[in-house]
Amino acid sequence: MTDLLRTAHALADAAAAQSLAHFRQPLDIITKADESPVTLADRAAEQAMRAILAAQMPGDGIYGEEHGQERLDAARVWVLDPIDGTRSFITGSPLWGTLIGVMEGGRVVLGMVDMPVLGERWIGQGGVAMRNGQPVRVRDCTQLAEARIFTTSPDIFGAADWAAFDRLSRQCAMRRFGGDCYSYAQLAGGSIDLVVESGLQPYDYLGPAGLIEAAGGVITDWAGQPLGLSSDGRVVAAATPELHRQALSVLAGCHGGGAVHPKLAACFAGSSSSSSRSCS
Repeated sequence: MTDLLRTAHALADAAAAQSLAHFRQPLDIITKADESPVTLADRAAEQAMRAILAAQMPGDGIYGEEHGQERLDAARVWVLDPIDGTRSFITGSPLWGTLIGVMEGGRVVLGMVDMPVLGERWIGQGGVAMRNGQPVRVRDCTQLAEARIFTTSPDIFGAADWAAFDRLSRQCAMRRFGGDCYSYAQLAGGSIDLVVESGLQPYDYLGPAGLIEAAGGVITDWAGQPLGLSSDGRVVAAATPELHRQALSVLAGCHGGGAVHPKLAACFAGSSSSSSRSCS
């Protein structure tokens, strides 16, 4: 186990100790400026993670949900979401988790999705994805008509983005809502095939990105560009490149002017899938 992975485990353990102590207990809930809820558990969990980084990796940068940003110009940056799925946490659902992404040179080199209530820790690093120490891999799904698609909630989309997701998801074999960060783990483990979301922040998607890429999947923004700290918060995660291309084609056609990355244009032009139709 590398020092990087040891530290990631320590962060997840520390966050879980704080969050589980508050789970399904009376909570003081604060509304942030973006109207999303935060609890004392979120803040305590992130503070515990930051204390470990200060002791073990003092020169590294931190991009956290609750306590801001530090040293983003460092060679290595830790992207932390202590409780992803705060609404699930508040309502007693077990589908919340701790997300950890480690970035070096502008790319994610380690991703973790830790699900404390479920007792599942999903890790992606160096092209290998694991759930509790056992290898996992995405499903070999290449057609929208066979795909299982998830998103957290219709409420995360604006009107245009919802129209695009609705069009895409109705071409799939199954669509489901409410997974929060666990949907990305399900994709990495081969249970589902697509996750499409909007309105996310770097701490929401960079940890899952490291996991999904290590499991053999593809994850980008809606234009097909790699995810980073400055992405626009619209995410497409797919089990296979073929499925990813089809999903991007539908989203671009439905969004009314959403530009697709030039490298993908040739793939779309040659696609015979019905998913390449426009929304008119």
